[in-house]
Formats: sequence, C-alpha cells, structure tokens
Amino acid sequence: MSKRNSQAAKNAARERLRQERERQAKRDKVRRQLVVAASVVAVLAVAGGIGYLVVQANKPAHWEAAKDDRLVKPANTSGKDGTTIVLGKSSAKKTLVMYEDPRCPVCATFEQTVGPTVKKDLDAGKFKIQFVGATFLDKNLTGEGSKNALSALGAALNVSPEAFLEYKTAMYEKKWHPEETTDKFKDDAYLIEIADTVPALKGNAAFQKAVKNGTYDRWALEESKIFYKDDISGTPTLKMDGKKLTGPDGRNAPMSVEEFNTALEAALKG
Repeated sequence: MSKRNSQAAKNAARERLRQERERQAKRDKVRRQLVVAASVVAVLAVAGGIGYLVVQANKPAHWEAAKDDRLVKPANTSGKDGTTIVLGKSSAKKTLVMYEDPRCPVCATFEQTVGPTVKKDLDAGKFKIQFVGATFLDKNLTGEGSKNALSALGAALNVSPEAFLEYKTAMYEKKWHPEETTDKFKDDAYLIEIADTVPALKGNAAFQKAVKNGTYDRWALEESKIFYKDDISGTPTLKMDGKKLTGPDGRNAPMSVEEFNTALEAALKG
C-alpha cells in the first residue's frame, strides 16, 4: 500500500471516529435531557399529589358543609326553621316536651319500657308531645349517627306524624338500636332497613331518596341547636310547663311506667 493510500485510510478512520463521538455526545445529551424531564415530571407529580391531599384535608367535612346547605323543612313542622315538632290532639291542653338523642342508650331503654304508655296517653289526648332531637353524642363520642338518624326522622316526618313516631320507636328497639359507641346510624342503608319495618316507609322511594341525598341534613343541624339553647344536659329529658318530669331521684327521667305515671299525674295537676 502506498503512503498516500495509507494516510488516506488513517484520515478516513479518524473522521469516522469523530463522527461517532459526535453522535455519542448527542445521544448522551438527549439521555440527560430525558432524565431531567422525567425528574421534573416526578417532582410535579409528587407536588401535585401533596397539593391534592392538602386540598382534600382542608375540605369541610360533610356535616360542616351541610351548615351551608339550603334549609328544607319537613312537612308537619312549624317555626322559623321548621324545628317545632308537635304531635297529638290539638285539643290537649298540656304539652310534654321530650328531648332525645337517637344514639342514646338510656333513651332506648325509656322508649322500650315507657314508650307504649306515652303513646297510649298521647292517643288519649292527655297531652301533646313536642319532640326535640338532640345530637350531642356525636360530639361526645365522635361520629355522625345522631345527626344522620335525626335527618332520617325528618324524612319520616315529611311523610306523616304517624310514620315519624313509628320510625322513632323502631330505631330504639333492641333489635335495631346499636351500642352508643357503635356509630351504626351513620349508615343510610341501615336506617332504610329499619324504616322498612314501618308500613308507611317500607319501599317508599321519596323517603329513601331523602335519606340518601341528605335532604334534611341542614334541618337536623338546626333542630339539634334547641337542645343547647334550652340548656339541657342529657337525654332523655321530659318537661311540662317548664318543669322536669323525674323519677324518685328528682333529677333523671322516670324509667318505669309507675314512675312515669306518678310524675305525669303531678305535672298535669300543676
């Protein structure tokens, strides 16, 4: 091979090597750009995820947000916010005010024991009942079962006063009433299952829709304010003419039929 051909071959080899180095440099640059881009995307994704979690964490809870819902008053109520619930014969001269929290186990015991006598006297026209729904156990024990059950009671009241009373009685039955620490009433499906034991509510599409949609959630919040406004310390609390009906201890509600009859007789005379 001549020196000229040999030099030409070396030059060609150097040129190929230079071109290959340039291509490799370009590939390395592209690779670095892709790595940086991927890192930026990952950082943005993490930041976005954190941002989403922050937004979610700062969203008001359902019942907090319900304070701003449109107020829907159930039928068969009166008063500015539809929070006055009076049941019984209009001819009855006296009114028994009953404060009850749906989650309250003592209310359940009262209803199971004394409830039938209260209903009999109500039907006989001895008195009207003004029901006041409380939700303080949701605050004391945490949860939302009291509020959710009270909202469902509003949906029942919208059907009829009779459906309301039957549904309230059913909620307090041993079969359905949970331990106060078990927030079972927060479950709409469970409340509807109980309602299916009440003829007027069984399969009632409008009632079920109101429960599922929380139609009376805002109303339940307004109703529960009365408990605090009236400075009531616990449930059940019974009052007539502004005075408490109590058992022998002079403080708590009468928890037997005999105690209730004694307290009621005195209140009706007063």
